[in-house]
Amino acid sequence: MIDIMLSTFVQLLTSPYVMYMLMLGTCIGIFFGAVPGLGGRLAIAVTIPFIFGQPMIAGAVFLLSMHAVTGTSGQISSILFGVPGTGDDAATIVDGYPMAKKGEAGVALGASLMASGIGGVIGAIVLAVLIPVIEPIVLKFSPAEFFFLALLGITFVAFVSGSFISKGLVVGFYGMMLAFVGMDPQTGIARYSEDFLFLWDGMDLITAVLALFAVPEMIHLGIKGGSISSVSKEMSQTGLRAQLKGCAITFKHWWLVLRCSGIGAFIGILPGLGGSAAAWICYGHAVQSCKNPETFGKGDVRGVIAPESATNSKEGGSLLPTLFFGVPGSSGMAILLGAWLILGIQPGPAMLTEHLDLVWILIWALVISNLAAVVILLFITRWVALLIFLRGGILIPVVLIVTVLGTLLAKGQPENLILLGILSVIGYGLLKYDWPRPPFAIGIVLGKIAEESLHKAWALWRWDFFVRPLSVILISMIVATIAFAVYRGIIDNRKRSQANVGI
Repeated sequence: MIDIMLSTFVQLLTSPYVMYMLMLGTCIGIFFGAVPGLGGRLAIAVTIPFIFGQPMIAGAVFLLSMHAVTGTSGQISSILFGVPGTGDDAATIVDGYPMAKKGEAGVALGASLMASGIGGVIGAIVLAVLIPVIEPIVLKFSPAEFFFLALLGITFVAFVSGSFISKGLVVGFYGMMLAFVGMDPQTGIARYSEDFLFLWDGMDLITAVLALFAVPEMIHLGIKGGSISSVSKEMSQTGLRAQLKGCAITFKHWWLVLRCSGIGAFIGILPGLGGSAAAWICYGHAVQSCKNPETFGKGDVRGVIAPESATNSKEGGSLLPTLFFGVPGSSGMAILLGAWLILGIQPGPAMLTEHLDLVWILIWALVISNLAAVVILLFITRWVALLIFLRGGILIPVVLIVTVLGTLLAKGQPENLILLGILSVIGYGLLKYDWPRPPFAIGIVLGKIAEESLHKAWALWRWDFFVRPLSVILISMIVATIAFAVYRGIIDNRKRSQANVGI
């Protein structure tokens, strides 16, 4: 195993054309990730015609490196403007954008880049380590476990709601209600969509996230006046030194990075969950596991590190079922799988026996592309970060145009603009009256996963799916999470009461 690992690494580095394709894919992926609404899926779809006739290894490395780094650059607009590059980057907004408003954009960008790079490398390591034991791990998880895993993620609503747990639950359930819009997965009957055909495929996540986070922040900025940053350019931290400081902070929270990267890679292994679920679950885990959760949502760098570690590490995890079972670990991997079939790559058990060298080349490509993206972006973002000092009158129209384009590019349905307008009003209401918005995103991301998994589990086992070994473990974790949230809420209320008595 070590011999093939080293030989494939040397083979990759000593192949000029393959390295050229890797770097080209990395640069294209950075662009597609940074522009809201594009993302890795569209990048692969657009470039498929250009891989015809390419050598198999060069084409596979190009596509994988391009797809892998879209999550690394997607947080740029999330942090600077509150506009997610893709649906996976929405969790980064919660603390990344407040850091930009405090003049700490450079620190947030540096932390997110380093966390993304480390997460991508750890995801590749997980892929390498689990190659011999992948089959029993994947086959142990059934719809029953998916259902309880989604419920576990939904329980994190209590933690990301701050001191407004009741409000957070209301917003979270509202997000779950919108997740049920569309065709019923069992009966095929349209629900809550009337005669609007564009809603039959369900609520578009990117449109919903843009409406809840991006547009309300621009409205707020227009009313407030000035620029995004509340401090002057001279007093802010946006340069290379600030980014390096953010990188150093990431290593300071190394245990959080390792945990979230591991969770992200594990979620990536499980087909159907995706990067959005990984990001929000890890954000909730960061809030749950820290000693001072009251700082989250107000510009806590840990709220940037956790989701970014998960978003990139899940790519390595999702390669496992894609390569060895032909079962895509995410929607992006589904398109990537189709492109690889064009190149002549046939996923399946034979990848372990006959084409293990190709697997290792892809693992190395994943590592190198992530590290290269971090280095490239460290030099680019120091200039992009200066945009937070532009006057709102100049910046707001540009951001709103990008938001509209992101909505249109996400699904190519102009009707989603109506949805964007309606949800933007709701989003601004939540912002103005201090209601938490992250629970909404958690509800809409995990609600549909929970529903589909529940139907499948019920059809297979009826009530017995509650007593499956892994189900019992996950139920115990859910109960413990809720109990801990209630306990923490009681402690926080006591502290506030004592503070009020002291006053």
